[in-house]
Amino acid sequence: MSQLSLRHFETLQAIVRQGTLVGAASYLNVTPAALTARLKALEDLVGLKLFDRTSGGMKLTMAGEMALDSAHRIEREAKDFLARMATIRRGQGGRLAVAAVSTAKYFAPRLIAAFTREHPNIDLRFLIGNRDDTIAALQSLSAEVALTGRPPADMPAEKAALGAHPYVIVAPPFHPLVGERAISKDRLGQETFLFREQGSGTRSIFDYFIGDITLHRAQVGIELGSNETIKQAVMAGLGVALISAHTIAAEVQDGRLRCLDVEGLPIIRQWFVVNRADREISPIAQAFRAFVTERGAHFLPRLIGGHRDERPLTVLPPEE
Repeated sequence: MSQLSLRHFETLQAIVRQGTLVGAASYLNVTPAALTARLKALEDLVGLKLFDRTSGGMKLTMAGEMALDSAHRIEREAKDFLARMATIRRGQGGRLAVAAVSTAKYFAPRLIAAFTREHPNIDLRFLIGNRDDTIAALQSLSAEVALTGRPPADMPAEKAALGAHPYVIVAPPFHPLVGERAISKDRLGQETFLFREQGSGTRSIFDYFIGDITLHRAQVGIELGSNETIKQAVMAGLGVALISAHTIAAEVQDGRLRCLDVEGLPIIRQWFVVNRADREISPIAQAFRAFVTERGAHFLPRLIGGHRDERPLTVLPPEE
């Protein structure tokens, strides 16, 4: 079957269209002898006679009619293939896999939805995990681009900032530190802290911020493996937490959480869109990267106020 080629089907269609071997040869710009050899090779390959030679020209046999039907389907598939390749080449279609750290789920779905509305022909895969999972997806090529606050340091990567990413310390509204000004880190050391697992970006920022201050760990049997768990635990009064301001908009607006006025906060980091520098990314991934760098900041929650303002730090969603 490896001897079968598109030329065989082209030959079959040309003979049917022109009605004679001579006419088909002229149409395909080959000699009649070459065309006859092609037809014989095809009939020998399938072991069936595809044409009857009549005084009125070349007439398809039953097997020939089935072969012609297959030729038409193959032609349609070939045209569809070229159209899809052109769509991918223009960055308007194809498969796109995006990985994102878990904190990005508070804005990434809206960003991706906006992108897919402008590129409706793409096949999208969206992966959410902690930072280690996200970087591993880039490393294994299961994702072409990633949204993260810390680009990888152990592999060549291209990064572009898409907007500010503030971190704050939150407490329940009844906490005694709510309303106090310029709370020191030493004073915070007397509080019970809740924090994310090792490997998360939030945990690394917490370790950086708290430094060598001695902390009281939460003595509760709760797996704090997500921002949602931490928020629920803080609202229940189990402790305070350093957390992304982008994750607490609804809770702050509703009064279920309050941001503490702590010296040195908020910590402002950046969100990045990242891809491997040692691999060429697809046109659709290039289009997504450009979309994120040009318009991604619009989808980030807006930070209003500050730790020296007249009210606690407040986070509001961006205006549509």
